[in-house]
Amino acid sequence: MEKGVDLEERRPIYEPKIVAFCCNWCSYAGADLAGTTRLQYPTNVRIVRVMCSGRVDPAFVLKAFSLGADGVLVAGCHPSDCHYINGNEKAAMRGTFLSEFLEDAGLEPQRFKVEWIAGSEGQKFANIVKQMVAELEALGPIAEGCA
Repeated sequence: MEKGVDLEERRPIYEPKIVAFCCNWCSYAGADLAGTTRLQYPTNVRIVRVMCSGRVDPAFVLKAFSLGADGVLVAGCHPSDCHYINGNEKAAMRGTFLSEFLEDAGLEPQRFKVEWIAGSEGQKFANIVKQMVAELEALGPIAEGCA
């Protein structure tokens, strides 16, 4: 069987692309732990390491969608654990704004997530990616002109 092709209908199988903005101190370390401990999760995610989730400008999220991402994840430190005092609080406020904005623009809310992942939570990172891929597969590709 060819990888990525539905042999009965000879069409490519939809594999969603996810861009994950992960903070350097916690969520990136969690993603790294998932990889180094060989946890199984889909390879659909592309990680962008940022110093803090609070530094993820809404324009970065919009740019990711405009360049073909089917979903975007912003992952940071748990509340009160931010290495930059309140960066994750800023990320949460921006996430609320972006969720509403993207929904108004016609995108399903499952396509954008803000999550808190500690450096010791590799399994949580893997589970979030699995869940997001499953949700995006159910939704299908973004309709033309939405992003």
